[in-house]
Amino acid sequence: MRVTLLTEGTYPHQHGGVSVWCDQLVQGMPDVEFDIIAVTGTGAEPVVWDLPGNVRSVTPVPLWGPAADGRAPRGRELRRFLESYERFLHSLLDPVYDAHFGRELSTFADLARRGLLGPALRSEQALRTLHGVWSRTGLPTAAARPTLHDALNAGDLLEHALRPLAVEPPREGVAHAASGGLATLPGLVGAQLHYVPFLLTEHGVYLRERYLGYRTGPYRWPVKALLLGFYRMLAEESYRHAALVTPGNQYNRRWEERGGTPSDNIRTVYNGVDPAAFPPAGPEPQAPTLSWAGRVDPIKDLETLIRAFALVHAELPEARLRLFGGTPKGGEAYRDRCVALAEELGVGASVHFEGRVADITDAYAAGNVVMLSSISEGFPFTLIEAMSCGRATVSTDVGGVREAVGDAGLVVPPREPEPMAAAALELLRDPERRAQLGERARLRVIEQFTLRQNIDGFREIYTELLRTGVRTPRPLLTAAATGGAA
Repeated sequence: MRVTLLTEGTYPHQHGGVSVWCDQLVQGMPDVEFDIIAVTGTGAEPVVWDLPGNVRSVTPVPLWGPAADGRAPRGRELRRFLESYERFLHSLLDPVYDAHFGRELSTFADLARRGLLGPALRSEQALRTLHGVWSRTGLPTAAARPTLHDALNAGDLLEHALRPLAVEPPREGVAHAASGGLATLPGLVGAQLHYVPFLLTEHGVYLRERYLGYRTGPYRWPVKALLLGFYRMLAEESYRHAALVTPGNQYNRRWEERGGTPSDNIRTVYNGVDPAAFPPAGPEPQAPTLSWAGRVDPIKDLETLIRAFALVHAELPEARLRLFGGTPKGGEAYRDRCVALAEELGVGASVHFEGRVADITDAYAAGNVVMLSSISEGFPFTLIEAMSCGRATVSTDVGGVREAVGDAGLVVPPREPEPMAAAALELLRDPERRAQLGERARLRVIEQFTLRQNIDGFREIYTELLRTGVRTPRPLLTAAATGGAA
């Protein structure tokens, strides 16, 4: 049995979150051979996981490294590309043309593997085509009067986003994307060209997180509209052509059904942990302490957590907030902003950024209550790990959090410091309630969210897909994608 695992910004080049899930998968199936196609930043990122022997290869696909050398197509092939590009752009901006997206993606994949797509997208003719399309009367982008500078920005972002098309797609076994978005591109091409079953697992909702991220992006609205149109269409294409979609929770399932996934093609598989690896945490700290674990990232909304802690600290001046986790490269400014906010609120001395911890269970044991403040999640590992450790939790009501917690913790609205602070104070002041919730949480994990259940679920799915093959109709490939065009 062979599986190509498709990742973006995670395994095997980053720790935490989805990377933990990927490592569990490959370690839990030593008889399955895994290849990994990993979408990365620059390509210089080191492999930070100890890979087991059943990982045959790791192919990094850098989005932001230097562009590959090559020339743009010429003559008739350039004209065909520009016609294809025009239809592709229309599919991103006008729902009437959305059927063109998948067909033109196939054309682009052929050009990308021949080293022609990047130079074509960077050409002056492509720039003029883009500017002409989104300036047309009737399209919403025209009202914003997009400039050539906007077109340069949008064209550059599209060129980088489409780089995964250049990688050799899976030719056998199962292609398993560990997230939506750019990681799905090689899997979609493998399904089209080689009939490789494409399996999509979403932990968070990739499209929703793109919408959240672009809200504060440094681009004008026409650029945002085009890129969000691309991610929307890529999500729909992935949902439509996946042999099976395996969300980590029911919340994701609703997004996937709305995005066009047939209900029969969806199967929820919850994340799991090994309760023996996350045993009861033992005695609580003497000083009232809130702990948090994760990566320091805007999606985790540490600013709301710090504001909530300031309200807790006003009631319990001896309280502390301990934050465990690394800061991804490029995220230093967000960390500095969080540190400055704690100082501004007068709690700088009581908020401790601990960095990465060798044993994550130490992070959960460090608090009387474990906090989760994210504005977007799938089925978060840190939450079920803390629950397995028998700690009471306060979590934001995002993604599959409520499904994970059940009646074994407190759930509050995201982005609202006051209810978060009230829930934390309620538990800090009631040790008996904390103990009851912690015991209930560990029992819930043992009954519903174990690693063994997760691994067995995916082994069954791999076997099923290899037996039944590609379930959805194979998209019609253009002549260029089949090699019929000169």
